[in-house]
Amino acid sequence: MSATARRRYLLAADVGGTKAAFALATASSARPQIVADRVYACQDFDGLQPILADFLQQRPVAEHRAAIAAACLSVAGPVALNTTTLTNLGWKVSGNALAAELRLPEVRLVNDFEAAGLGIGRLAPGEIETLQAGSPVAKAARLVIGAGTGLGVGLLTWQDDGYAVQASEAGHADFAPVDELQDRLLAHLRRTYGRVSYERVVSGPGLMRIFSFLQETGVGVPSKQLRDADKTRKDTAELIAEFGLAKLDPLAVRALDLFVAVYGAFAGNMALATLARGGVYIAGGIAPKIAPKLKEGGFMRAFSSKGRFSELLATMPVHVVMNPLVGLLGALLEAARLVGGKSG
Repeated sequence: MSATARRRYLLAADVGGTKAAFALATASSARPQIVADRVYACQDFDGLQPILADFLQQRPVAEHRAAIAAACLSVAGPVALNTTTLTNLGWKVSGNALAAELRLPEVRLVNDFEAAGLGIGRLAPGEIETLQAGSPVAKAARLVIGAGTGLGVGLLTWQDDGYAVQASEAGHADFAPVDELQDRLLAHLRRTYGRVSYERVVSGPGLMRIFSFLQETGVGVPSKQLRDADKTRKDTAELIAEFGLAKLDPLAVRALDLFVAVYGAFAGNMALATLARGGVYIAGGIAPKIAPKLKEGGFMRAFSSKGRFSELLATMPVHVVMNPLVGLLGALLEAARLVGGKSG
């Protein structure tokens, strides 16, 4: 039997509320080597099964399909008994059903921030930007948080000889304003949603809600340049972030400032809840794009502004994960673990 014939492959995906990233990788290294990948727009499909089926038909994936040893899909929703309903899509997914329908040996579902937590330990130095060096404690709890279409949270705790990741839905905790402007934002959002979670604010759709709130309450009006750009762009949140980051639109600047302040306060709340002395990692699709803004200081001021516990928060390392596919990496690592378990 040739080396090529003996080679085994891993299948992984990171499925969020907007995009689904898929990868096929070799199963023979510490950090699986991707040989094929593709990103899909979720809005173009009515479920996960047709996306996965399409990826399996692509070259060179189709040629290696029989050698796929395990698959792990990172999904933006709570996972129980290898099933989930994606929070911002409503898709119902069963890993066991996918394996049977698509003739795969095993399909494991994991929460997207469980996967992000798994991927953090394998990031290269250049894939992380530090906001606060702090005083890291070996084997202490770590925290991964990330805003994208939604708001995810994962907790890492040391067990035996490495970190284990616990998934969380803490992004759906009640939004807690810290000043008068945020009080007004809460009241504004409550008229639409009743109960307001942090995800309603700290997410791509949340940035658009902040922008609309500021506009509707008379803080400012969008510039003609932003309005014109919005006519040709699909992602309004990304546009607001870009204009705010480049200081091209005063209202976008105000919206991004408020977004970052709430994001930092939420991260500080989670760091207190978990005593994340091993480090806080800000992941997700938005953080890498606004990293210069996160470095300006507003995020860390909100993070550390916790009264009697401000000094404690100042000791915790805080990093921005610049690799937006850390969840895909984590899913590949979990797939590799499944293969290792079968082998040993």
